[in-house]
Amino acid sequence: MTDHHDADRSRRTFLQFVGAGVGVLALRTRPEPALAQSTPAPQVKIGSIGAGRMGGALGELFVKAGHPVMFSSRHPDNIKPLAARLGPLAQVGTVEQAVAFGEVIVLVVPYAAIEDIGKAHGQAIASKPLLLDISNPIARRDGDAVVKWANEQGGAGLATAKLLPGAKIVRAFNGISYRRVVDIAHRTGDPVGVPIAGDDQRAIALAERIIRGMGFEPVLVGGLDKGKYLLPGTPLAEEHSPAELRQIASTLR
Repeated sequence: MTDHHDADRSRRTFLQFVGAGVGVLALRTRPEPALAQSTPAPQVKIGSIGAGRMGGALGELFVKAGHPVMFSSRHPDNIKPLAARLGPLAQVGTVEQAVAFGEVIVLVVPYAAIEDIGKAHGQAIASKPLLLDISNPIARRDGDAVVKWANEQGGAGLATAKLLPGAKIVRAFNGISYRRVVDIAHRTGDPVGVPIAGDDQRAIALAERIIRGMGFEPVLVGGLDKGKYLLPGTPLAEEHSPAELRQIASTLR
């Protein structure tokens, strides 16, 4: 009898111990609330005015970063294959629809088209927290008169601000080739730097977050008055490390 009771007590003690151990193990292996899963950076809806070679390349990077994109152009049917290739985060609309859709607007059109865009959609664009200005005045495409006028305003950047009053403009990706921009994103080691220029601090911060998510390191070179230095053919153009861009920018006046 004594041996039988002792065996029962031993079994009960063992089961209690095992049960307590499982409970402790469950507590120890349960993920901490703050570390249970990483929280992705907030995504923003992007309305792209223009979907040519550079617009399509940047749009691909936006989509890869998880941002929903609506591409627009004067001929929306022509860019439907682009959206189909990029998947469900990409769609096509009119310029008016893209401006309404986007929390951020990307302007990547021939510079001569900006005046009409400003007249038709300037007020709506001004209500957005960021306008990424990728457009450059180029004589062979836009005409000498457009380039001359932009230079008289203080260069691209300040000229865009005249055409789109109230817009929170940040110039970016103006001197990197559309042929290269997708391939050099997320470069191993030292990332490719993207010089940016702007006056609105909140817009700059938002642009920097988006650009980092695309796989580059933004480098602020100054206000919109420095936008003239972001054109192709200037020292800041093409591919540079962030350190190189900072060194070049330090020499600009």
